[in-house]
Amino acid sequence: MNQKIMVVCCLLVLPFAMQAQIGGLLNKVKNKVNQRIDNKTDQAIDKTLDKAEGKSTAPEQKGSSEHSTTTPETAGLKYNATYDFIPGERILYGNSFEQEAIGELPTGWNTNGTGEVITINKYDGKWLRLHNPFVYLSNNQKPFGENYTIEFDVIMQLKNNGWMYPEISVALISTNGEPSTGNNFLNDYKKYEAVVATVLPGEYKSSKVNLNAYSDNQHYFKGDPKPFGNLEQWYGTPVHIAIQVQKERFRMWVNEEKLFDVPKGIPVKYAMNQLLFQVGRTNYKEDQYGIYLSHIRVAAGKADTRHQLIDEGRFSTTAILFNVNAATIQPASGAVLKEIADVLSQVKEVRIKIIGHTDSDGDDKANLTLSQKRAAAVKNALVNEYGIDAARIITDGKGELQPVADNKTNEGKAQNRRVEFVKE
Repeated sequence: MNQKIMVVCCLLVLPFAMQAQIGGLLNKVKNKVNQRIDNKTDQAIDKTLDKAEGKSTAPEQKGSSEHSTTTPETAGLKYNATYDFIPGERILYGNSFEQEAIGELPTGWNTNGTGEVITINKYDGKWLRLHNPFVYLSNNQKPFGENYTIEFDVIMQLKNNGWMYPEISVALISTNGEPSTGNNFLNDYKKYEAVVATVLPGEYKSSKVNLNAYSDNQHYFKGDPKPFGNLEQWYGTPVHIAIQVQKERFRMWVNEEKLFDVPKGIPVKYAMNQLLFQVGRTNYKEDQYGIYLSHIRVAAGKADTRHQLIDEGRFSTTAILFNVNAATIQPASGAVLKEIADVLSQVKEVRIKIIGHTDSDGDDKANLTLSQKRAAAVKNALVNEYGIDAARIITDGKGELQPVADNKTNEGKAQNRRVEFVKE
């Protein structure tokens, strides 16, 4: 009798035991996956912080800060066919911190906390590290006008510890004639006018982006947080932010995905003239997260591609963007290239020469070679991605020999890094 009872008990307990074992196995797998993810994230953060602290993690590349060829080139250009952002042509403000001292806040910037320029071993160029819970004002001095574009790259080095990620905001503000880096705008930047886009990073597709506008410290436009789960796949990598303002219209893209197209999102009582960045509060420690900013570009005006190329015989653009130290075209240039390809497709008898230009940083010969490679990369994109006949295009490069602006300023350098299309 006792044996029968024991057998019945075993049969009753067996499913629960199996379930417990399976559950335990699943938990082990889940924990192992999380552990690996955490280890990789820790390694990435450690490398970044080592670099910020001046510790050597990899041999330094020597050569031009902007034009040495250290990044692999690609023959084709992969882009989002629906991406219709075209940067302005006339550079109003540009800053990639090339001339700034490591470990210091960029010259002319202001903050109510701390920030420092660093290098990151995995990515080219210099980056400004932002900290919480602080506000940062750029050193821009020029008004933006009615129609302009803004671009910048941001790296969000985030690791899921179950805590609250910091919010990250970019704002267009008006200082209404007051000094654009005045201390009062660190605490009261909605005083005149401000348009604020706030990224709320999350996990498991919970990330959001919000848009609000203010005039005289009152709400002018109030948006609802827009879900943007795709953001989470880019933690630890550069994310390209693009903004276009056309009077009252505000449009914004994140890595070529359009998030906002608000017809009346911009108050127009005052003129916008300053960029502001802000990092919100978080319970992460300083060595557990990183927010890095670079490649800021504000530009006005849109070129009439067809008129300039076909009627005037020459079209020059700074809107074809390349990776730093390389001839690799950035995907964000797709809309500009498509516009040029459309003109060439419509006027099939036209033959063109593509000429690359650089700024004066680095070695003359290296700049000449890079300008030639960049021109060739543009031709490859037009031929391979847009179907333009290769026989209609020749290429050349002038390096730093034909500047159109002062190479002593960031804005001048950005204007000199251009691609010309000349009708043959």
